[in-house]
Amino acid sequence: MDRPEIAYKVLTDEEMQLFEADRFEGSEVDRKDGYVHLSTAEQLTDTVNLHFKDISDEDLWVLAVDLEVLGRQIRWEKARDGEEFPHLYGKIRLDTVIGYSPLERDEDGAVKLPVAG
Repeated sequence: MDRPEIAYKVLTDEEMQLFEADRFEGSEVDRKDGYVHLSTAEQLTDTVNLHFKDISDEDLWVLAVDLEVLGRQIRWEKARDGEEFPHLYGKIRLDTVIGYSPLERDEDGAVKLPVAG
C-alpha cells in the first residue's frame, strides 16, 4: 500500500508557541500515549472535528510534517475505526515541518492543508 509522504499535526495556540521555541514535546494526549498523533490529509478534517471540537478553529494551527525525513520513527498503526494512522515515536523537529498555517476551512467545512515550502 502506498503511504503518503506528508502527515499533519494540529496544535493549539499554546502548543504552537512551544513548537516555535523548539520546546514542544507533544500534546497531553501524545505524552500520555507515548507517541505524537498525526493524520493524513484524508483523516485531518475528521481528526479536528472529533478531537478539537471544543476549541475554536481560530485557536488552532496545522503543521505539515515530512514523513520521509522521520523514517523509522513513524509507525502506521490502527486507531479510529480500524484505520491506520501515522504515529511519530519521537519529537516533531523544526527541520521536519515543511509548512504550517492557522487552521482554515473551505466552503464545505474541510480543513485546508498548509502550503508546503
